[in-house]
Amino acid sequence: MSRKIIIIGAGINGLVAANYLQRNGYQVSIIESKAKVGGACTSETVTLSGKDYRYASGASVLGLMQRFIFEETGLSKKLKTFVPESPKLVFFPNDSEPTIIYRNPKDLDRELRDKWGEQGNIEAFREDESRVIDFLQTGYRDAVTPNLEDARSILGEALTNLWITGDAKNLLDHYFTSDKAKIYMAMTVAESGPVSIREKSSALTIPIMDSGSIFSGYYGFVYEGIWQVTEELEKINRALGVNFYTSSKVLNVDTKTNRVNFISPTGEEKKIFDQLIFATDPLTASQLVNNSEHIEKVSDKKLLGSSGKLNLLFKQPIQWKHNIDHPDSDASFRFIFSVETLEEFEQATMSVCDHGVDYVPGFMQIYCEGAASKKMNKNLNHDRIAVFFKNLSLDKRGEDLSIVSEEIQDKLFENILNPEDCIWTNLVTPKNLQETFYFPQGNIDHIALTHKQMYFDRTFSFDPENNFYGFFNYEDIFYCGAGSYPCGSIAGTPGYMCSQQLIRLDQ
Repeated sequence: MSRKIIIIGAGINGLVAANYLQRNGYQVSIIESKAKVGGACTSETVTLSGKDYRYASGASVLGLMQRFIFEETGLSKKLKTFVPESPKLVFFPNDSEPTIIYRNPKDLDRELRDKWGEQGNIEAFREDESRVIDFLQTGYRDAVTPNLEDARSILGEALTNLWITGDAKNLLDHYFTSDKAKIYMAMTVAESGPVSIREKSSALTIPIMDSGSIFSGYYGFVYEGIWQVTEELEKINRALGVNFYTSSKVLNVDTKTNRVNFISPTGEEKKIFDQLIFATDPLTASQLVNNSEHIEKVSDKKLLGSSGKLNLLFKQPIQWKHNIDHPDSDASFRFIFSVETLEEFEQATMSVCDHGVDYVPGFMQIYCEGAASKKMNKNLNHDRIAVFFKNLSLDKRGEDLSIVSEEIQDKLFENILNPEDCIWTNLVTPKNLQETFYFPQGNIDHIALTHKQMYFDRTFSFDPENNFYGFFNYEDIFYCGAGSYPCGSIAGTPGYMCSQQLIRLDQ
C-alpha cells in the first residue's frame, strides 16, 4: 500500500512537493486554510465601472523557479511566459537619463564607466557569480543538503569565503568602485528584510536571487498573472490524484498517533499520515504541533520584513518618459533610487528596525505586468504595474499610510507621461502581508536571509546532515516552507528538495 502523505499549506512549495510525491507513488492530501490554493502566489479582483480586473496580491514576477521543476511538473505546457529582452533601466536622484543595465558585460562595463564612473571589474563579477550560481543550481537539481565542505571543494576557499560566508559589503568592494554600482547590486541583500550589508553571509543573497533558470537568471512574466502558476499546478495535481481540502482549518497535529485534526467545510475530520510536510511558515508549524520550545526557537529568529507593494491600474497603456530603442522597452524592469551613497542605502534599510518609523525612501522596483501581458496578447487595452519597495514598518496597514502611497505615486509619475490614466491603486504593507499570508512579522521569506539563517543554517532540523528538511526532532514530520533553504519567492525549490529527501529516506 502506498504511503500516506499529508501536506499542510497549498502554496508553491506544498504544490510542488505534492506533484513529485504523487508521481512517485505516494498518496498525497493537501490541507489549505483558504478557499483557494496559491499561498502568496495568488490574485484579488477589483471591480471598476462594472468591469473586473485581476491583480497579483502577493508575488508579481517569476524568477527563482528552476527550469526542471517548470518542465517536470507540467507547468511549461500550461503557461505562456515572457521575459523582456530589453535592458533594465536605473534612475538615481537628479539623473536626466536612466542608466542602461545591458546584459552584455562589455556593454554594461562601458555604460557604468560613463554614467557612474565605475572602474571595477564587472566581467569578473559576472563570471564568479555564474560559478556560484552553477554550484547552487547543481545542488538544487540533485537535492543535495547544502554544506560548506562541498562549496570549498567545488568553488575553492577564496570564492566560498567571498560569496557564501562573507558579507555583501566586502563582496561589493572587491569588484566595484562606485557607490551607485554597489547600491544597485546591494538591492537583493534587503530582499527578505532589513539586513545589513555588513552581516556575515549576506553576500550569498546576491547569487541566490539570480539562481532561477527558467529565464537564465532573469525575471519574467506569466500571461494574465503569476497566480496562473499555482492555479494550473492545482489542476495538474488534481488530475494526478492529489486530494485537496481547501477552506479547512487545522486544529492540531497529534505527533504520537500521526493524526491531523481539522475542520473542513463538511465538518470535523481526522486523517492519519505516514509522513507530514509543513509547507507553511515555521511559526504556524510549531504552533500546530503545540511545542513551546519550538515556538520559542522560531520566535527568536530574525523575522522582520520591510517589503511594500503598490499595485496600479491604468485605463490606457502607460507612456514612459524614458524608453530605449527596443521593442520590449515598455515592459523593461525599472529601478528608481532615492539614495546616492552606500551609507545612505544602509541607513535607509536598517531604519525600520526602530519602532515609530513608517517609511524611509530607498529604492523602488517597477514590474510592468500589463505591458508584458500585452506582448503575449495584443488585444489587451488596460495596463497595470506593481511597484515593490522596502523600508516600511510592520506597524500599519496600507489603508493607514495614504501619505506613503501618495509619495510613491508622485515619484513614479515623474517618469510617466499619462498619470491621469491611473484609475486605481492599492498599497500593501508588511502588516497586510502578515495578516493576509501569515508571514511572521511581514517577512516574505518567513525569516530574513542573514547570518545563522542562510545556506546550511536555513533548516529547522535537529539532524540537518541526515535529514535537512526534517522538522526539529520529529521522525515523520518535514518542513519546506519559505523559511527553509534556499529561500522563498515563487520557486518551489524547497518543496522539490524536501520531496526528494523524503523519497530517498523511504528507499
